[in-house]
Amino acid sequence: MSRLPAPNLRNPVHFLAFGFGSGCAPVAPGTWGTLMAVLLYFPLSLLPLIPYLLVLALVILSGIWLCGRAAADLKEHDHPGIVWDEFAGFFVTMIAAPPGWQWIVAGFLLFRLFDIWKPWPIRVLDRRASGGFGIMVDDLLAGVYALVLLQLAHRVVA
Repeated sequence: MSRLPAPNLRNPVHFLAFGFGSGCAPVAPGTWGTLMAVLLYFPLSLLPLIPYLLVLALVILSGIWLCGRAAADLKEHDHPGIVWDEFAGFFVTMIAAPPGWQWIVAGFLLFRLFDIWKPWPIRVLDRRASGGFGIMVDDLLAGVYALVLLQLAHRVVA
């Protein structure tokens, strides 16, 4: 098995794309990246919905470029250490999430489930889309699936 190229974390593009270094974990970098996203979610959760959505739009749009650029630099499409897409997907999951640690844990678990499982059409898009958009799209859709289930669970519990 060939060894993956290492990012240069002094390069701001790599530093961000690799989730402030969380994507450099030797095992399960996507999970570690999502855990970093959880930490970043705490201050974001204090924002009203519209500013939250604006930040999310910025994360998504910048992520398409960041992920694409980092992948091109490393000559490795969707390097497993690129976890900015996990940030975006988790933040999608947590749109209008109810307050409380249990909802953050549920959002984390649901997002990881759909990001790993990749049910239709996530798997199809993951295989066919390329560049930064291709890196981001499967995590964004996993976030949408997790968002829907999280909101449904909240409706049932409330």
